[in-house]
Amino acid sequence: METLQINRFVKNIQVELLPKLQIESVNPHDPVKVRHIPPPWILLGTGNYAAVVHHPDYQDLVVKIYAPGRPGFEEEVEVYKRLGEHPAFSQLFFAEDGFLVLKRLYGVTIWDCIQLGIRVPKKVIKEIDKALDYARSRGLFPHDIHARNVMMHEGRGLVVDISDFLQQEKCSKWDNVKKAYYWVYLPLIYPLKLRIPLSLLNVVRKGYRFVSSFTKRLTGKGNG
Repeated sequence: METLQINRFVKNIQVELLPKLQIESVNPHDPVKVRHIPPPWILLGTGNYAAVVHHPDYQDLVVKIYAPGRPGFEEEVEVYKRLGEHPAFSQLFFAEDGFLVLKRLYGVTIWDCIQLGIRVPKKVIKEIDKALDYARSRGLFPHDIHARNVMMHEGRGLVVDISDFLQQEKCSKWDNVKKAYYWVYLPLIYPLKLRIPLSLLNVVRKGYRFVSSFTKRLTGKGNG
């Protein structure tokens, strides 16, 4: 990525986007609220602490902006510095005052692939595994990896969200996704290109959250 293009993008962010952008985090457990975004900027997505925004004149760049008062900016910068340049992850080009300029990742989330009946080959799962191993080799701890924050693009696996990779707490979400992939998806859904309704996916997601939360409470009581 050319330095001149990145500098122009940063200037555009500072002059045209940030003074007019209205973003807030009402509840840390819910996605942030973007009340206003000046045209021609386009909102690509929101997380619990930040929003990702795109400008049509800069196709391969995005800006991630943290809501006022929300933590995680410094930690995410550190994660990207450790990752460096890797094909399965985004790349950090600039960071300042609560916003990051990142390489844009294209693709479809595994969650959407299942919902739309798009086949997810084993190669994608294995590439994500290798990418997470690479992150571990850089002193990071892959955390909160689930079907909504991994993607497939042209048959390649991508990891979208790395913001919690400094958390050393064990996280089994990706292991559970792989179990569901190999035990249910690959033998039953993949051959028939079945579409799984969003309503059913949400039932599975909420059921998983309930079981996971219940198990943690039991474990906590057992250790007390």
